[in-house]
Amino acid sequence: MSMSLKMSKENENSKEVEESRATPRLNERILSSLSRRSVAAHPWHDLEIGPEAPNIFNCVVEITKGSKVKYELDKKTGMIKVDRILYSSVVYPHNYGFIPRTLCEDNDPLDVLVLMQEPVLPGCFLRARAIGLMPMIDQGEKDDKIIAVCADDPEYKHYTDYKELQPHRLMEIRRFFED
Repeated sequence: MSMSLKMSKENENSKEVEESRATPRLNERILSSLSRRSVAAHPWHDLEIGPEAPNIFNCVVEITKGSKVKYELDKKTGMIKVDRILYSSVVYPHNYGFIPRTLCEDNDPLDVLVLMQEPVLPGCFLRARAIGLMPMIDQGEKDDKIIAVCADDPEYKHYTDYKELQPHRLMEIRRFFED
């Protein structure tokens, strides 16, 4: 008899514990998560440029090859945000992004166009090799574009200079930046 009484007390206690651990309402969960400190890394400041730099360096993709959406790093949050939709039929000819821990005269990280076979999702980082530079001026400020190849793409990794690219590819890149 005492055993069954003991079990019923245990059942009552576990029921009380379950009730006290009820799932918080959605608003409470949102507020709780907002009050916690974020530990996410900032892609511009926290990502290393890479141990093989300047030969091979890390870069963060902001815009996917073939996209008409112009994404941009939000400097405050480190998130990728939509800047605008391109108004013409022009698309990004290759993955486009920036090199972490760099600074150009426009107070943005150094821009990089990475030639490779496949589109890469915005926010991903990859290893690249610079093969050229396209000097640019944007709103009166120097805004050079590094032309690079993905160091891990079997089709592009052997390129070491932009002059090795097919003339049509060079024209396509130049035309994209001039439009």
